[in-house]
Amino acid sequence: MIRDRVRKILEELPEGVALVGAAKTRTVDEILQAVDGGLRIVGENYVQEAEKVFQTVGGRVKYHMIGHLQTNKVKKAVQVFDVIETVDSVKLAKEIDRQCQKFGRVMEVLIEVNSGEEAQKAGAMPADVPSLAEEISKLQNVRLMGLMTMGPISEDPEVPRPFFRRTRDLFDALKRMGLPNVQMRYLSMGMSDSYRIAIEEGANMVRIGTAIFGERHYDP
Repeated sequence: MIRDRVRKILEELPEGVALVGAAKTRTVDEILQAVDGGLRIVGENYVQEAEKVFQTVGGRVKYHMIGHLQTNKVKKAVQVFDVIETVDSVKLAKEIDRQCQKFGRVMEVLIEVNSGEEAQKAGAMPADVPSLAEEISKLQNVRLMGLMTMGPISEDPEVPRPFFRRTRDLFDALKRMGLPNVQMRYLSMGMSDSYRIAIEEGANMVRIGTAIFGERHYDP
């Protein structure tokens, strides 16, 4: 069932749009079924869960951090993840840079944009994104590759559309800035109920969980 869902979604996605399997609380067996169906990017919200998957699945997939990352988890995170999609402060970016320097690697990151300017959500406010991008561009072991947003959650998939559009406008503006060491390549927007709208608004990376794995397990 999971394999079939992944195959169906991959067939539906336009060329050039990458699928991130949002695997929060999912078992390793469920993730392996998705990989067998063609999933090549696993998105995790927690470093510990990603470590468990990495031990079993290994290098068959790329690993994206799609949850809020605390600075005290960065050391482990840079050893597991290929991309961190949720950078929202200079402090976090600098800690990623510092830890990556120890391991001799460069981490690809996205800035998480709080496109709805919601007080309860993580992410940089839209007005702060250009200055944050400038600061990240100065770091040697971090490479800014694009933006990520969630947008307000709603049962109506049209609700986040203007917020996706706002993030796309920011993405285009950062491209025009031509910052050194910055490649605005990925625009990560949209989840199971909104990814089609996100693609219409320019997303080339979508984070899908429920439509692949079914309803989420209990999250303590």
